[in-house]
Amino acid sequence: MNNLAMNAPLSRWQRFLKSNLLHDFRRNPVAIVSMAIFMLIVLMAVFSPFVAPFDPYDPTQLDIMNSEIPPRWQVEGDPAFLFGTDAQGRDLWSAILYGTRVSLLIGIGAVALQALLGISIGLVAGYVGGRTDNLLMRVADVQLSFSTLMVAIIFLAVSQAIFGSETFNQYALFMLVIVIGVAEWPQYARTVRATVLAEKKKEYVDAARVLGFGPMRIMLRHILPNSISPIFVISTMQVANAIISEASLSFLGLGMPVSQPSLGSLISSGFDYIFSGSWWITAIPGVILVVLVLVINLLGDWLRDVLNPKLYKG
Repeated sequence: MNNLAMNAPLSRWQRFLKSNLLHDFRRNPVAIVSMAIFMLIVLMAVFSPFVAPFDPYDPTQLDIMNSEIPPRWQVEGDPAFLFGTDAQGRDLWSAILYGTRVSLLIGIGAVALQALLGISIGLVAGYVGGRTDNLLMRVADVQLSFSTLMVAIIFLAVSQAIFGSETFNQYALFMLVIVIGVAEWPQYARTVRATVLAEKKKEYVDAARVLGFGPMRIMLRHILPNSISPIFVISTMQVANAIISEASLSFLGLGMPVSQPSLGSLISSGFDYIFSGSWWITAIPGVILVVLVLVINLLGDWLRDVLNPKLYKG
C-alpha cells in the first residue's frame, strides 16, 4: 500500500511545490519583495470601493472648498485626507486607489488582446510556413516600424474628433485596451513563431501527425504548451509597458477622462499646479506609477531568468 502511494502520480499542486520556480522564488529576496508589493497594490486596487474613504466618481462627495489641501503630514494638512486633495477637492488617496484599478484593467486587458492576436498569428505563421509565414511576418515588421504611442495618438485623436469628447470619454477604457493591444501584438507573434519553428521538427509533432491529429489540435494541444515560458515572460513585461502607454496617453489628454481617473490622468490633472506649490497632486500618483511598473519589471526579469535553462543557476 505504501509503495502504491509512493508511486502515485503527483498532482499539479505537488509538482508546483517541488518546481524550480517556487524554489528559486523562496531564495530570491528581490522577487519576494516585488511580489509582496505588487500583490498589495493589486488587492488594494481591486477592493478600492471598500478601502477608499471616498468615492471619486461621486460628484456629491466633492467640495471645491477642500481643493488643494496638502497631505496629512504637512502643517496645513487635514487628517481626513491622507494624501491631500486635488484641484476639484477630490481625496487623492481614494482617486489613486480607483485610478490604479483602472490602470491595471487597461494593462491586463491590452496584454490579453496582444496575446490573443500575437499567439494566433505566430502559431499559424510558424506551423504553416511558406508564403503565409512571409506575409504575416512582413505585416508584423510593418507594425513594428510604428511606435505604440504614435499609432495610439493618431487613432485616439481621430476617434475623439469623430465621436466627440462625451462619447469618447464614455468608451475611453475600451478604446485604450484595443489600441494598445493591437499596436503590440508583433512581440508575441515573433516569439511564438520562433518557438513553433523549433518545436514542429520534433518527434512528438511527427507522432501526432501519424496519429491523424489535425493542424489545429497539434498547434493548440502540443506545440503551444511548449511556448508558455516565453509567453509568460513577455506578458509580464508587456503589462508594465501597457500601463506606461496608458499613463502617457492620459497625460496627453487622449486617455482616461478626469472624471474616471487613472494614474496617468491623475498625473496630468495636477501638472498645471505643480509649480504653484501643490506638488502632491502629480508627485504622489507618479511615485505609485513608478513603483508599480518597477515591481512588475523586476518580477519579469526574475521570471525570465528562472524559466531560461541557460540562465538558471539553481
